[in-house]
Amino acid sequence: MNRRALVDIRILQREYLLAISRALTAELDLRDVLRIILQSAVELVKANAGMIVLAEPEEETFRVTAVYGIPTHAVQHFAPLLRVPYVDGQEHLAVPELTHRLQQIGGRVGLGLKQMLRIPMVSGGEVIGLIYLFQSDTYYMIEDALTLLRSFGDQAAIAVRNAQLYQQVIKEKKRLDAILENSADGVMILDPSLRITGFNQALSNMTGWPAAEAIGRPHEEVLHWLTLKTDTDLEQALENGWPLPGAAHLYVEGDVRCHGNQHQLRDRVSLGITYAPLLSENGRLTDIIANVRDLTRYREEEALQKTFISVISHELKTPVSIIKGYAGTLARQDANWSPDVIRESLTVIEEEADSLTDLIDNLLEASRLQAGTFSLEISDEVSLPLLAEKVARKLGGQSEKHTIAVAFPANYPTIIADERRLTQVLNNLVSNAIKYSPDGGPIVISGAVHPEHITVSVRDAGIGIPAHEQGRIFQKFSRLDNALSRRTEGTGLGLFLSKAIVEAHNGRLWFNNNASETEPEAAGATFTFSLPVDFSNQ
Repeated sequence: MNRRALVDIRILQREYLLAISRALTAELDLRDVLRIILQSAVELVKANAGMIVLAEPEEETFRVTAVYGIPTHAVQHFAPLLRVPYVDGQEHLAVPELTHRLQQIGGRVGLGLKQMLRIPMVSGGEVIGLIYLFQSDTYYMIEDALTLLRSFGDQAAIAVRNAQLYQQVIKEKKRLDAILENSADGVMILDPSLRITGFNQALSNMTGWPAAEAIGRPHEEVLHWLTLKTDTDLEQALENGWPLPGAAHLYVEGDVRCHGNQHQLRDRVSLGITYAPLLSENGRLTDIIANVRDLTRYREEEALQKTFISVISHELKTPVSIIKGYAGTLARQDANWSPDVIRESLTVIEEEADSLTDLIDNLLEASRLQAGTFSLEISDEVSLPLLAEKVARKLGGQSEKHTIAVAFPANYPTIIADERRLTQVLNNLVSNAIKYSPDGGPIVISGAVHPEHITVSVRDAGIGIPAHEQGRIFQKFSRLDNALSRRTEGTGLGLFLSKAIVEAHNGRLWFNNNASETEPEAAGATFTFSLPVDFSNQ
């Protein structure tokens, strides 16, 4: 057997251990660390090839993580070597089974490998990996060679362990960053000088500040309070000695200005912010974590609730007062009412009772929409022209100032729909047309046929929809804010419910003011809804 002495490891030890030390201190990428270790080990013993395997504790096995001098397609053939357990002290060729398996593998892949070294990488008494070095010639170990190789393996283990820990830290940081970034609540991180160091997407959505613009700016510049609902803000609390023992968290609530409001639907947002301090071991403030919640919807609901109470109390009081008044009048013992007066009084009582029923029905429909239990009662062959005629006859007699016309083409089809609720939509649209055209004039209910849908429009000659009101016209309890609306009855639920009914039919409801380039003097507005011709296939 051709035998040659191993290159004197003692001479090369310092150079190669220095390379590993550099990897340990200057390189924390695991792949680069493994590459440097393997290349150094191969050169150290003048090997032809090598590979590093790292332990997989959960699977109680080893996985190949770096190779040198072995073609990619041949790596899988070295798997049998990994199945021979490592025993302390078996770094050299004293394991006949390993030598036999290596020679079989070498012949199979055409590399002619005959001998190998297996150097353990030990950290904390645990083998975290093995370095395999393959040689095509035979060699013998010089004095102290194994001790030096073990030292090499220990240095390699330190570098690998540090790289693994760094990799875990980076992975955990990415996980935490992802959690913060995808949190439904806004999250902001401040340094002790109150400059922003972290700003997640939810907070960007709330305030209009892109994270890239907010980070590095002072807290008070990004979150500029317009109004405060609490006694103090963060800056004032810090001036007063916050955080105090036993009162670590600070809650601040109020309205802040939105950034870049030209792109926003609103210029302010209501926020509730909980500030939590992070302290060092000696009690110094290192960071402040702010958890931010958008209270705008809550404030809107709060205002909506007040509006609801105000509107409903008014709308209930009017018919109840009328009913009570007429009933009390009819019940007077000292009066002898004629049949005509009694009939007229009972008619008024019946009409006001119907108004109460309609009001209650609308409130129930709104609550069903809120609860998600709104459903349709589908009927076959609903004729919208006939429904429009009925609504025109019913409401036409309520106003002497208005004329209600119906115009549908002869080919207008019947549809599958909820007849009662579409009647409700037409009632709401025509009632609004009457209500918001106090000077009277024509109201036209018209229809049009399109290839895949039909439309119904209600046009009036009234006051139209002011630009500043158009964004909320379909909201619950929303009414035009003018003297006319304050004199007319209504809950502000009609258009809200009409839109919901049309959309439940897979349709759409919208409006336009009649004034245009072709009709600049046209008054009033037109509300239009579309429905699919075949709702059953939607």
